[in-house]
This record gives sequence, structure tokens and C-alpha cells, in this order.
Amino acid sequence: MTQAAGASADDVRFVAKADYLKTLTALRSEGFEMCADLTAVDFLTHPGRPLVAEVASRITLERFELVVNLLSLSQRRRVRLRVQISESDTSIDSAFDLYPGTEAMEREVYDMFGITFTGHPDLTRILMPEDWIGFPLRKDYSQGNIPVQFKGAAS
Repeated sequence: MTQAAGASADDVRFVAKADYLKTLTALRSEGFEMCADLTAVDFLTHPGRPLVAEVASRITLERFELVVNLLSLSQRRRVRLRVQISESDTSIDSAFDLYPGTEAMEREVYDMFGITFTGHPDLTRILMPEDWIGFPLRKDYSQGNIPVQFKGAAS
């Protein structure tokens, strides 16, 4: 795990995918009892994005990044985890057993980005129809192929 220094008061940690669950478990035991957000970013169009020097030397940038925000309400602290996920292996362990509130968040990331969460109890689409092909928030998703019919629109 690599910590990033910067102007933000948040604690930002770059975590290796293999250490993701171990890091979540440790943070949970340190009092980070709430997962406020879990989302992803597709950096297809920004492969050489800048990073703080001490972070850039320790991690390999990948196309996708899982971003997890944890809170310790009693300590008034926040930590943000950033996990690199490669385009060739878009699976990562589910946080559901440690943070049950991530159930819908992981489903949304799966539905929009195609990142799969190993061990998730019901990894099905949550926003798109079950038979939908593709992942709409990926930068290479072809948009505009399905005509939209507006009901009750003035002509």
C-alpha cells in the first residue's frame, strides 16, 4: 500500500489488487466502520495520468481504477483507497462481507464498467436490463445506437 501526499486532508492510499481485502479488513479493525462510496473510473483516454512521484514509482497504472471511500465516524476520519484494475482481468474481491452496504455499489460498478466482484451475493445488473450488451460508462462504449422514444413530448 502506498500513501499519497497532497493538498487534500483526505488520507489517500494506493492499494495493490491482491491486498485489497486485507487492507479493508485492517481499516475496519481500525474503526473505519462505514463505506460511504465505491465506484470506478475508466482511464482509457488518460493512460499517462500524472501521479505524485512516490506513488508513481510503486504502482503500475491500469485502465480501470476502483475508488473506495471509508469513514470512521467516531474518529472523524476518512480514507480513500485507489486500486488499479487491468483491462485483461477486471475481477476483484467483493467488500460485501466487511461492508454489507457495498452490495448495490458493487452491482452498479459491475453494470456500468464490467468490473466483477468475486464473492458478491447477487452480482446482477442494477440499472440496465439483464439482456443489455456492454457497459455504458466505459470510454469505448458506442453510444447513440439505440433510438430513444420520448413519450408526451411536444412536436
